[in-house]
Amino acid sequence: MSKTNKLTLLPVMLCFFAMGFVDLVGIASNYVKSDLHLSDSTANVFPSLVFFWFLIFSVPTGMLMNKIGRKKTVLISLVITLFSLLLPIFGESYGLMLVSFSLLGIGNALMQTSLNPLVSTVMKGGNLASTLTFGQFVKAIASFMAPYLAMWGAQASIPAFGLGWRVLFPIYLIIGTLATLLLFSTPIEEEPIEGKASSFGECLSLLGKPIVLLSFLGIMCHVGIDVGTNTTAPKILMERLGMTLNDAAFATSLYFIFRTIGCLTGSFFLRVMNNRLFFIISVAMMALSMCGLAVGTSKVELFVAIALVGYGNSNIFSMVFARALQSVPGKQNEVSGLMIMGLFGGTIFPLLMGFASDAVGQFGAVVVMAVGVFYLFSYIPRMK
Repeated sequence: MSKTNKLTLLPVMLCFFAMGFVDLVGIASNYVKSDLHLSDSTANVFPSLVFFWFLIFSVPTGMLMNKIGRKKTVLISLVITLFSLLLPIFGESYGLMLVSFSLLGIGNALMQTSLNPLVSTVMKGGNLASTLTFGQFVKAIASFMAPYLAMWGAQASIPAFGLGWRVLFPIYLIIGTLATLLLFSTPIEEEPIEGKASSFGECLSLLGKPIVLLSFLGIMCHVGIDVGTNTTAPKILMERLGMTLNDAAFATSLYFIFRTIGCLTGSFFLRVMNNRLFFIISVAMMALSMCGLAVGTSKVELFVAIALVGYGNSNIFSMVFARALQSVPGKQNEVSGLMIMGLFGGTIFPLLMGFASDAVGQFGAVVVMAVGVFYLFSYIPRMK
């Protein structure tokens, strides 16, 4: 990379950090559940609501990028995200948190759709999968910080200004503001879109291509397992080990610590190892994890299982996303919108897991995630 490209990549990577704000919904929903005395199925509405907006806004965002460019679209997403982080400072009523998480989901839908193609603009097509994985590494730092910030705030280990666990919102608000200002002041040269911009129907018609459809389903399963583990891991520790919520919050951080390690090492492995082989290893680790989460009863077994799914799931998104983008090079904005629409899996999985756990305990939630892992095994032949 040239020196100019490296300097341009810095604010883009800080935007990946802001993208990780969405993962605070897992631990936040557990604290809101405790504070407002909600059931599992009711509390899981929060992560489901966040990812519902990916279904609505992802494809239109791909079309918007064709009109105003990728950088401007990312800036709009950051502004919406800042508003979502501002609201919880004023309270945590059920209605206020629903609005906050909705805005967080809308902002993240726009960001994930536009930021990944912006990376391909900065990189000029070189090492896309490994660079996206490094972006996921930066995103994962924000993800695993959220449970610690919430826990420290709840325990008054850091100045919380009367906010308790909600102190994580103003902290992320400050970082998000910095990311917005840096990206706004950084010049990024984008190539003009050739030909007529695609209509909504033409974007959806790309799902008629088998590799695009199968990749879309793969993204759904990846994010379903991601959000599902983020939300359910603390509940499993509380159910089987009798931990308090503050102690069990470590499970979410452990998951994201290993996701972070996986992204960092994955950016190297994807340069030197066959992508298909690395995909197989990743999915096999997730399958072992599901077995541990389903039947594990000791702290060691459960922590190992959480670590395995964290590492295994860390690079799935980058590999599947890059495979989809490269399959239709002339329609990358539209394909990006479709792939991010697949994050709607973060709505479907938590809802199903909430009903399953209310019925038979957290074992039922793990079974729902295991279905997603089984599908990823079927995607292996599509990996190059």
